[in-house]
Amino acid sequence: MSIFSRLSDIINSNISALLDKAENPEKMIRMVIQEMEETLVEVRSGTAKVIAEKKTLSRRAEQLRKQATDWESKAELALTKGREDLAKAALLEKANIQASIEITENDLAKLDETLDKLSSEIEQLQAKLNDARARQKTLVMRSTATQSRVDVHQQLNSHTIDNAMDKFEYYERKIDQMEGQIDSSHIEARGLQSEFDELEKQEAIDKELEALKSKLQQNS
Repeated sequence: MSIFSRLSDIINSNISALLDKAENPEKMIRMVIQEMEETLVEVRSGTAKVIAEKKTLSRRAEQLRKQATDWESKAELALTKGREDLAKAALLEKANIQASIEITENDLAKLDETLDKLSSEIEQLQAKLNDARARQKTLVMRSTATQSRVDVHQQLNSHTIDNAMDKFEYYERKIDQMEGQIDSSHIEARGLQSEFDELEKQEAIDKELEALKSKLQQNS
């Protein structure tokens, strides 16, 4: 379905307003760009035809000017030969050709006006197309960013994430328990060793005490 009915609609269009009203801005901007590109191709094709027609008319005008000059030369020749009747006939032919030249030159002037208008329209259409393409890039980036936010939001609120966090906390508690058991074993081992160290210390003191007693008895 066509968005624009004619070239002037595109040139005078408000792309922002079109996108604001669209249910699907991305789809709308694609359609706008496609129609602008197609219109630009058509306008350029029409311009090429006008240029070709101008070249044809220019060649025609040049030929007519040569013919007019030729008939004027013939009129001069006829007068030098005393043939005024032939001179008049030659000048009549020149006049007819001159009329054709004026018509051709008028047509060329109109073609020049048409080309100027087409050139201006192409320039405006290209500017609109560039603007639409820039907006398309912006829309795509915004759409991608928004979709990424939606995906992240869904992930954060999904049961999968919750289950993963529950498992993480469970394993964390298990590791804490294992570390606690290891620390407890180390404490128990150190406590048992301390008791043996104390026994050995007491035994050494008892032996030293007995040695002192024996020494005193010997001295007395």
